[in-house]
Amino acid sequence: MQKPTLESDSSRPQYPIASVDNALRLILLLGERPEIRLTDASAYLGVASSTAHRLFAMLQYRGFVRQDPHTKVYQSGAALTNVAFSLLSKLDVRTRARPILERLNEEVKETVHLGVLDGSMVRFVDAIESPRPVRVASRMGKAMYAHCTSTGRAILSQLSDSEILKLYPENELPQMTTRSISNRDALIEELEKIRQRGYAIQREESEEGVSSVSMAITSNLIPSRFAINISVPTTRMTATKIKEIASVLTWASDEMSSFFGLQM
Repeated sequence: MQKPTLESDSSRPQYPIASVDNALRLILLLGERPEIRLTDASAYLGVASSTAHRLFAMLQYRGFVRQDPHTKVYQSGAALTNVAFSLLSKLDVRTRARPILERLNEEVKETVHLGVLDGSMVRFVDAIESPRPVRVASRMGKAMYAHCTSTGRAILSQLSDSEILKLYPENELPQMTTRSISNRDALIEELEKIRQRGYAIQREESEEGVSSVSMAITSNLIPSRFAINISVPTTRMTATKIKEIASVLTWASDEMSSFFGLQM
């Protein structure tokens, strides 16, 4: 296991604090891998398992890590995610995403959106409408229930079930149309399908006559909070169309993900 090195030995502080250094090294390690076992952390730091456990306990107390109750591995916590997302939000994401949205719009000739998760809502921060006479109108600037949209569900699928339970403490969920998911259990079931499939689909769940396919912008550094969406009039949303959209969204998501990985 290669240790991340950001500074030379000559730049080490005159009076280093070993416990602080080890805690920070664990945080850096979480940037390299999605989960860490206690034995791996102990070997990585060169300390006893009890010492590594105490470090994790403090990081968990402050919300920087969380422990899976079943596997007992440690993963990034909400505090670490919030810090990373705060830094990410300072990037001009719209400017970086715009050329990719334009290429998507040109290729599929349908309305394209960029959305960001905002609590249990999804907010559309950019859009390019389809050039076709019959098209889905831009939703830029609008906020909608995340569970009712493919954009929101693509992002929610990047979260763990325990995080979904915290985000939705009540089982009953509000609906935007009669087709919308109405309870948390059904949402969790749908999110698992999205994880397996790699993209989210919705048919008239947020607006009658509108269907869409979305894919999260993933990163090895933080859970995704952004997704790219292609919205289509339901009359044009065939199985072939879904596969076509999913294919172009794959390269678009990969390009956007590389931006995040380089900048963070």
